[in-house]
Parts: sequence; C-alpha cells; structure tokens
Amino acid sequence: MRVVVAGAGVVGRSIARDLLGGGHEVVLIDKRRSVFDSDPVDGARQEVGDACEMSVLARLGVEDADVVVAATGDDKVNLVVSLLAKTEFAVSRVVARINEPRNEWLFDDRWGVDVAVSTPRLIVSVVEEAVSVGDVVRLMTLRRGGANIVSVTLPEQTPLAGRPVGRVRLPRDVALVAILRGGRVVVPEPDVPFEPGDELLFVAPETAEKELSQVILQG
Repeated sequence: MRVVVAGAGVVGRSIARDLLGGGHEVVLIDKRRSVFDSDPVDGARQEVGDACEMSVLARLGVEDADVVVAATGDDKVNLVVSLLAKTEFAVSRVVARINEPRNEWLFDDRWGVDVAVSTPRLIVSVVEEAVSVGDVVRLMTLRRGGANIVSVTLPEQTPLAGRPVGRVRLPRDVALVAILRGGRVVVPEPDVPFEPGDELLFVAPETAEKELSQVILQG
C-alpha cells in the first residue's frame, strides 16, 4: 500500500517504520525539518510542510494514497487532515490519532475519519481485559460501519466449552472474526469448538454489546 503519515513525532515515525517493515510505501510529512534531521526514517519519503494545506497534500500526491494516517499530537490538525484527505482527495481509508479523550466524539465520518485510535482507550482496554473475564471490552471504534472491535475472554466455567462456533447464535449484526487461543489465532470455522480461556474478537455495534455479553456468559 501507499500510506501518507501526517506527523513525524515519536508516534508518526514509529508507524512509518512499522509500515516500511511490512513492505509498504510511506510518505511522512511534518512542519519541523528538525525531526527528520535528528531521527530520519530510512526508506520513507520525508517531506517538510503543513499537512493542513491543500497545496501541500496535492504535492504529496495524497489522491494516490491507499491510506492516510493523521498522527500528529494536535487533535485539531488530525481532524483537518482527515477531512481534507476524505473530501478533497477521496482517500478510501483515513486513520486518525486521538490525543485528548474528551475530543473522541469528534472523530467520526463527519470529519472523514474511518478509524479513530485513542491511546488512553487502548491502555484502558488492556487493563480491563486483564481483570474482566467474561465482560465485553471495546478495543477500537470503526466509524465507517458504526461498529466496534470488542474482545471477550471465556471464563473457566463457560457454558460454551466444547460447543462448535456454528451452534452459538450471536446477536444481529455481530460477527466473530477471530479466536485467540494459547498464543495463536484460530479461524472461527463453524465446527471449531470453544474452549475456556479463549479470547474472542468480534465486530459489533454498540447497541448489541450487552446482548453479546449475555450470550457469552449464559450460553
């Protein structure tokens, strides 16, 4: 993929390096030339400029990007970059970093955001996951589809133990996408049985999370 990353701070550079390691083409932009001089990202096209300006985005060829990542430390900048990428350059997938949790409600399709990532929320999710066996833990919000990626860990005495995936009736619009078991990913084929301790990853609308929890806990 061709990915444009706005913001070459610690987060932006880390994202760029990971993407380059996966064989993707990366364009990294920041207003500060000093960040490239002090810690260049080898393999990335590094550009100095304001990603909130149309002319700069045009120079970068954002219209040819598969993904734009707004990863600056300023929520206002990330929202503007997301909106321009989506509305002016028709980028199919826009990912935005949320710095201040109070601003999370802004990061939706009205601002061109397909996926909003909040570091505080992810940390809280990991903490909750460790102590909330059987509870639905929201990991990420997918704005375009109005759904969330949620995790549920089956308790030791789960009523689902041994029951095949295909025989568990999930709430409407909920999809089981993966089972994490013993350090490996298990594809949830209909004949795969559930086991205690399984971590189940679902895509689910917020309105279905309570019903999903009941299904998991009560079978």
